[in-house]
Amino acid sequence: MKNIFIVIPTLDPDEELMNNFLKELKKDFDHILVVNDGSKEVHDKFFESLKKDGIVVLKHYKNYGKGRGLKNAFNCILNEYSDIMGVVTCDSDGQHSVKDIKKIAKEVIKNSDKLILGVRNFDKENVPSKSKIGNKMTRNVLKSFVGLDISDTQTGLRGLSKKVMSEFLDIDGERYEYETKMLIACQEKNIKIKEVEIETIYLNNNEASHFNPVKDSIRIYRLFMKYIGLSLSTYVVDIILFAWFLGVLRISSSILAATILARVLSSIYSYFAYSNTKFKNIKGSTLAKYNLLIIVQMFMSGCFTTFFFSLLDINVLVIKIVVDLVIWFMNMFLEREFVFVGDENE
Repeated sequence: MKNIFIVIPTLDPDEELMNNFLKELKKDFDHILVVNDGSKEVHDKFFESLKKDGIVVLKHYKNYGKGRGLKNAFNCILNEYSDIMGVVTCDSDGQHSVKDIKKIAKEVIKNSDKLILGVRNFDKENVPSKSKIGNKMTRNVLKSFVGLDISDTQTGLRGLSKKVMSEFLDIDGERYEYETKMLIACQEKNIKIKEVEIETIYLNNNEASHFNPVKDSIRIYRLFMKYIGLSLSTYVVDIILFAWFLGVLRISSSILAATILARVLSSIYSYFAYSNTKFKNIKGSTLAKYNLLIIVQMFMSGCFTTFFFSLLDINVLVIKIVVDLVIWFMNMFLEREFVFVGDENE
């Protein structure tokens, strides 16, 4: 393919593995860019040989991370190759077959306004435990707090048109967290995501991967603190409004009425707080299910708070806090499994 660039960030590559991979790629792709992300000097001859074979090599003086490598590659291609339609990013550790890369490239040509993801099946026996657990955790958090239902949040096989590439140049993130930020940015920038099933390949239990399960996981999950904070702030606003309606308006005889008034206003606050992320693109059945969930939770909160207040000799605000905290945790599960179930993505 003459109009698609293949981008491969790498650090201290397995030279034999990567050489074979590149030879196969060159049969189908005219343009390949390799990012040498601060590899040891022992690999210098290998990268020089790639240049002689017509492969573009970008070198980082030291290891800056996959995110920086991808952004530098995107910038280089957008500046110097105006005839290119888009790129396919892939890893150098043998996880991606040329067959699947071609599949993603074809989707880039057909979908210039979408981010294409090559998604794996994590239920297969050959998937390492750390990859299986990490992906499922990130998938659930992304779905619960951002409203994105992605099958494979950690895939490095992605297709981006020139238009989509340019949208991702200004996203923060230097290392593996950049790929997660790309997914979140799709929600904020109104970019659709198309998933394409690919082969699930792990060589030697994925020993060639440079992903640090501790450091890189912390970087990734730190991204979600913003969304967890917004969710908790909605809970706090609701409690404060409930206390205000119950006290100032003196409607203590109707806990349910105070609950309804507080929930309506806190829901409006939540909508505007999440206006550029979670709620930006939801519509149709997703919006209907979300509104139904709010109504159900509102009456559950009012009824259970009233019930326990009549049963226990405890301050009604304390009961309300405990009841709503339980409902808040339940809400995360219901949004993930009932509301945001992927109908906004393909």
